[in-house]
Amino acid sequence: MTKNIIKTFALGTLLTFSFSNAQQKPKIVLDNFFNNEKKENKETKVLESWHYTWNDTSNGGFSLLGEIFTKQGAEISTLKTAPSKKDLKNANIYIIVDADIDKEAYGGKANLIDPTSIKNLIDWVKKGGVLVLMSNDTGNSEFEHFNKLAGEFGIHFNDDSYNRVQKREFEQGKVMVPAGNEIFSEQKLYMKEVATVSVKSPAKELLSAEGKNIAAIAKIGKGTVFALGDPWCYNEYIDGKKLPADFTNYQGTEEWVKWLLKQTSKK
Repeated sequence: MTKNIIKTFALGTLLTFSFSNAQQKPKIVLDNFFNNEKKENKETKVLESWHYTWNDTSNGGFSLLGEIFTKQGAEISTLKTAPSKKDLKNANIYIIVDADIDKEAYGGKANLIDPTSIKNLIDWVKKGGVLVLMSNDTGNSEFEHFNKLAGEFGIHFNDDSYNRVQKREFEQGKVMVPAGNEIFSEQKLYMKEVATVSVKSPAKELLSAEGKNIAAIAKIGKGTVFALGDPWCYNEYIDGKKLPADFTNYQGTEEWVKWLLKQTSKK
């Protein structure tokens, strides 16, 4: 990595990791409101956000994904409130992952995607924003309100589960990417317990598992929406420690990040 983090600071509820020449860097904002899982730090006894967060270095964290974004010259941040117009104005990419169901949410009550957030996100995408929506499979993610947002772009996450993996039978989680894919080179990815994705115009299918579509992209105005039925790029499956070598999730994540950043140049 070139210049490392200069400082970490909180501005209201937006926690930003700043890098040199930050004003020239694409700004990647990760939701921590609709996905708001917390656990107690064993050492400090303080409740901390975890599971698909930048600072989570455990198997379920996004710390390696954050490193990939920053290595590509981006600035990563976390938004702990519903996205306002002001929040989105300074974002190039906004990511929502695994929207909470009540049993997972801090306090036992999930923050559901609301009409104001949907309107703000639609307007932002039309102006050139890049929206990333990653669901989870049935029983592990909120679908009704998440789909109200996704549906505005011709995308629907189905309340189901495919590529179910028994113990260490990793082949059951394979996703074969054929040559000519818009984002990924020809390779073998690992995505387990994935919700399928239905599409209608302007969205189009992108990846398949067990003969079912599991991902989509849509172009809306100047912006782009990417949707996938699994948070597939968390630490456990891109750190190279668990999966057999013929799975290329780290390579695939790099290709995906580069593609997302390329879409921001159109804003």
